[in-house]
Amino acid sequence: MPEIQAFRGIRYDLGRVGSLSDVVCPPYDVISPQLQEELYRRHPYNFVRIELNRIDPTDNEADNRYTRAGRFLRQWQSEGVLFTEADPALYVYHQEFTISGRTFLRRGFMARMRLSRFGEGQVFPHEETMSGPKWDRYMLTAVCKANLSQIFGLYPDPEGQAQRILEEATLGQPPLEAVDHLGVVHRMWPVTNVDLISQASAVLGPKPVFIADGHHRYETACNWRDQVYDSGALSRDHPANYVLMTLIAMEDPGLVVLPTHRLFAEGPELSFDTLQERLEGYFTLRLVGKGPADTLGVWEELATQPRSEALALYTRPDCKWTLLVPTEQGREKMADLSKDHGPEWQALSVAVLHRLVMHLLRIEQPVQTKYVHLAEEVAQELETGYFPLAALVQPATVEQIRTISMAGERMPPKSTYFYPKLLSGLVINPLE
Repeated sequence: MPEIQAFRGIRYDLGRVGSLSDVVCPPYDVISPQLQEELYRRHPYNFVRIELNRIDPTDNEADNRYTRAGRFLRQWQSEGVLFTEADPALYVYHQEFTISGRTFLRRGFMARMRLSRFGEGQVFPHEETMSGPKWDRYMLTAVCKANLSQIFGLYPDPEGQAQRILEEATLGQPPLEAVDHLGVVHRMWPVTNVDLISQASAVLGPKPVFIADGHHRYETACNWRDQVYDSGALSRDHPANYVLMTLIAMEDPGLVVLPTHRLFAEGPELSFDTLQERLEGYFTLRLVGKGPADTLGVWEELATQPRSEALALYTRPDCKWTLLVPTEQGREKMADLSKDHGPEWQALSVAVLHRLVMHLLRIEQPVQTKYVHLAEEVAQELETGYFPLAALVQPATVEQIRTISMAGERMPPKSTYFYPKLLSGLVINPLE
């Protein structure tokens, strides 16, 4: 069962840096070169210098993006820019955001959670991981010896007990507040009341935790723990046994899962006629739009489909949008091609795309791909004329994520996008 604890977090002294909005940043995996440059310019103590330090052409083993990040962390601590919490705390964390004209409030809390390898405890992944990001995060952990950004964990709590307990401590208390580059408002309250922390921990004890975002960081934390263990320095209470988590109830009304649409930069020049020739019998095909301008309407059509396997393809030669819905023959073919996965996995729109559609279209994978989350972004990219093929896919539901995770399976990479991302730089979890 997951064990959560309060911890003495490291965070910014606002008396030294001014506005928290100026010094926080998104997690590394969504920081583009343009945003990195903007964050560098925003404030000399912006957390991007630690979370994703610049690469310099003169980098070497002694001086590189990782060693510089470590120096910044130690320097800012010695200067008092970063301070260590006086008492162990859990951190109530709210995110208020607007998407598609609707405003949401997502509520959770930060804690440190005892690590267990996937398959060995009550922590479940839902996406596959890649070696590159894990190596990158491991190098950063090795020099900083800290969890710099939170892992996003979901847990079942239909009554919202754990969150309600901790919310008591925030009543009448002003939050620490930051607004990110997307306009999302982040609010945080340290909770040091020992009784409330104990009650919330007891609620979480018997519940499973599902990794929503941060699979690479979680596996990296396990790898780092093993490294410390091999060194002979690991006791049961050593901080390396734990990882920084934001925990959010699966039933929280502010939980938003966006799809991850695909824009393929490589592959054959296909048309509607080609799709019909290669996919007919396995899918019903219906023309639902023409040109990038129809993308939003196509997305609305796709989002109302009763079956989660449906998707839509855009073909550049004829600028047509085609809605694809698997037939019974198509579902049988998908099952045959996906014998290593169960029915829930086979019913994912993104799985159908990569396992069945790409196979039938004779497109070899991997393909250079750009990933976006909004139909408006797809339309903008298609206006460039650069991409020969694009796919709109449906998002996975929280229940699908839970079912697939509990079955010991993982979705294809870039299957889910929990919006918005959790901020980096709000709280650091030291591993020493």
